[in-house]
Amino acid sequence: MPIISLRNLHKRFGKLVVLDGVSLDIEAGKTIVILGPSGTGKSVLLKHIVGLLRPDKGEVYFEGVRIDELPERKLDPVRQNFGFLFQMGALFDSLSNIENIAFPLVEHTKLDKTEILRIAQQKLDMVGLPDIANKLPIELSGGMRKRVALARAIAMNPKVILYDEPTTGLDPIRSDVINELILKLQRELQITSIVVTHDMNSAFKVADRMVLLFEGKVRFDGTPDEMKSSTDPVVSRFISGEASEAELAGLMRS
Repeated sequence: MPIISLRNLHKRFGKLVVLDGVSLDIEAGKTIVILGPSGTGKSVLLKHIVGLLRPDKGEVYFEGVRIDELPERKLDPVRQNFGFLFQMGALFDSLSNIENIAFPLVEHTKLDKTEILRIAQQKLDMVGLPDIANKLPIELSGGMRKRVALARAIAMNPKVILYDEPTTGLDPIRSDVINELILKLQRELQITSIVVTHDMNSAFKVADRMVLLFEGKVRFDGTPDEMKSSTDPVVSRFISGEASEAELAGLMRS
């Protein structure tokens, strides 16, 4: 049984069709990378997986249980199985780094303060930042803030981590640190990772499986090697970053 199953998802906002019959089964303990042009529904897909959005049509399952029809009070315990690394980190500037990591433990557990701080420090150690607990996020580089945000994402020992553009705004070296952490967490914690990214270097490094969304549908679904060897022109252009003739037509006319 897949840990997550999406069946025939449809979602539109007004006249804009974002998801147009997307179906995916996501295997536990693997890393799946979701790719696609801007506005093609990648982040919208993540929000459906954790119940932040409900499909207009279709079904979402987590560990065999349909969750898209659950009321909010029953979704809360389901969401505690997920960690979310937001694109910009989304740390609380007024809290220290260790307080940021402790936040979900304070909100969702009955652990005492000593145990919460022990767990939070353990997560900081895991992302390679053992000595910045009492600093504020503003005192850290962008790459370090991403790592603190990742430590917070794993504070509750989730089964799944959702990464929304995890290397955005980082230089190639700091991006590779994040890539290595994604691989480390999958290897050491057997976490299922779902990564939305435009960074092809990152995608090919961390992915067990790659999915390309295009015009609201799954255009490609396969291994990194299969993607590299695909003869689909849409896939090939996306990998190489090459615009189509249709996309360039307006520039030529102007």
